[in-house]
Amino acid sequence: MPAVVICRKAVPEDVEPLFEMIDGYAQKGIMLPRSRKVLEKQLDQFVVAEADGKVIGCGSLCQLGADLVEIRSLGIAEGHKGMGIGSILVSKLTEEARRQGIPKIMALTYEVSFFLKNGFSVVEKEIFPEKVWTDCVNCAKQHACDEIAVLKMLN
Repeated sequence: MPAVVICRKAVPEDVEPLFEMIDGYAQKGIMLPRSRKVLEKQLDQFVVAEADGKVIGCGSLCQLGADLVEIRSLGIAEGHKGMGIGSILVSKLTEEARRQGIPKIMALTYEVSFFLKNGFSVVEKEIFPEKVWTDCVNCAKQHACDEIAVLKMLN
């Protein structure tokens, strides 16, 4: 584990490392790609984990409705997985949802056990029409989605 991992809001200098990390996952078909332009526009939604001056993890929060946000683009750099960095990022994103007064936080994932460990429950993805109409409608896997929906209620 790196000596110190800092979790902070993303800044413009993070766009390239964010793009590279997300693109690596997208090429494996486990994350939706994000262009540099989109990352620049959505930078305020991102948090990054940094160690030794390098971005080693990221995640974002996307508002889907008045009472619902989604954790998106959650990724950890190779060589840094399994060290609790993902949980730190989820905690930071959860804190942000609470700060905004949003009671429900969801994700679509292949890493169900990770989210269960972080206080989420498995739910039917059909309960999120907001998600279906914003992203799923443009996804190649739309009619054969194999991701699992998870939800955490905040109080």
